[in-house]
Amino acid sequence: MGDFNYPDICWETNTARHRLSNKFLDCIGDNFLFQKVEKATRGEAVLDLVLTNREELVENLKVEDSIGDSDHEIIEFMILRKGRRETTTIEVMDFRKADFDKLRELVGKVPWEARLKGKTTEESWKYFKGTLLRAQKQTIPLCRKDRKYGKRPAWLNKEILHNLKIKKESHKKWKLGQITKDEYRQATRECRGKIRKAKAQNEIKLATGIKGNKKTFYKYIKSKRKTKDRVGPLLSEEGEAVTGNLEMAEMLNDFFVSVFTEKSGGVPNVVNTSRERVSLEDRIHKEQVKNHLGKLDVSKSPGPDEMHPRILKELIEEVSEPLAMIFEKSWQTGEIPEDWKRANIVPIYKKGNKNNPGNYRPSQSQSW
Repeated sequence: MGDFNYPDICWETNTARHRLSNKFLDCIGDNFLFQKVEKATRGEAVLDLVLTNREELVENLKVEDSIGDSDHEIIEFMILRKGRRETTTIEVMDFRKADFDKLRELVGKVPWEARLKGKTTEESWKYFKGTLLRAQKQTIPLCRKDRKYGKRPAWLNKEILHNLKIKKESHKKWKLGQITKDEYRQATRECRGKIRKAKAQNEIKLATGIKGNKKTFYKYIKSKRKTKDRVGPLLSEEGEAVTGNLEMAEMLNDFFVSVFTEKSGGVPNVVNTSRERVSLEDRIHKEQVKNHLGKLDVSKSPGPDEMHPRILKELIEEVSEPLAMIFEKSWQTGEIPEDWKRANIVPIYKKGNKNNPGNYRPSQSQSW
C-alpha cells in the first residue's frame, strides 16, 4: 500500500488517460493483483492504494479523515492471516464415470403401474424418489470437489506460462547487465500482448458458448467482480455479532418469515361438478411430461429432493411414465407431496450494511 500518485486512473472502469498510468494498470493485471480502495484519498482522486493478490485477505477497509497537516485521508483496513472462507470439501456426482445404461436398466424394469397402484400421491412420490436415488447410488460414483484458492485461470495455458518465465528471466538478465533494457522491454511487450490475446479469446469462447454452458460463463463474471458475496457476520436485535452458519441461517429465516405476506384473496374455490369428466378430458400424459423434462437445464443443481436435472433428462423415457402417474394423482386429489413445497433459500445481498439481515433478499431453488 502507499501513495502511488496516479490521479487520472478511474478504478471503476480500470482506465487511464496517461501512458504511465496505463502501464501501471498493465502491471497490476500481469501480476494478478486487486486494488481495494474505492473512495478518494486526496481531493477527488484515489492516490493511496491497497494492492493484494487475494481479495479475501483485506477486509473492513475504510477511508477516514486526515490527521494533522496531511492532505491525504487515512486508510484503515484489516489483514486476515487466513481467508474468511474456509477450505471445504464437498462430494458431487461424477457424471464422467456414470453408467447411465445400467441406471436406465434398473429404473426401466420397475413395474410402475403395479407399484404405485393404491398409493397416495405422497406415498407414490416417495416410492419413485427412493427407487431412483437407490439406482443412482449404484451407478454414479461421487468425487470430491475441493474449494481452494489459487486455481489457474482458464486463459493461463502452457504458452503463457512459458512467456511469463521468459519475461522473468529477461528481467534478471537485464539487472545483471546481460541484455539491454530494450530487449527486456521487448520480452515484456510480447508477454503482455499474448496475455491480452489469451484473455480476449477466452472471453469470446465463453460468450459464444453461453447457451450450452451458462454455469462457466457466470462463474467467470463472478470472478471478475471486485468483491465476493458472502453473508455475515450479522448483528442481532441486541447488537451482538453472529458468525455461526447455523445461527445466521436461523436469523435470516426469522427475518424472511417476518416480512413475508401472502397474496390477498387466497385460492379460489373450484366447484367439482364432474370428477369423471375431469379425469377423462384433462389427464396428464407421458408425452407432456417428456416435453417438460426435455427442457430441463442440466447445469442447474438439484433441489431439496436431491434429483439432479441431468439424471432426469438422461432417463427421460424411463421416468416420464411414473411421473405422469404421480402428477395425475396430484391433479385428481389436490394433494401435493411435501418435497414439492420445499425450497433451498439463498440470501442475496442487496445494498447497505452487510451486517443487517434486512439488507438481504431470499432467492429460492425448488424441486418442482
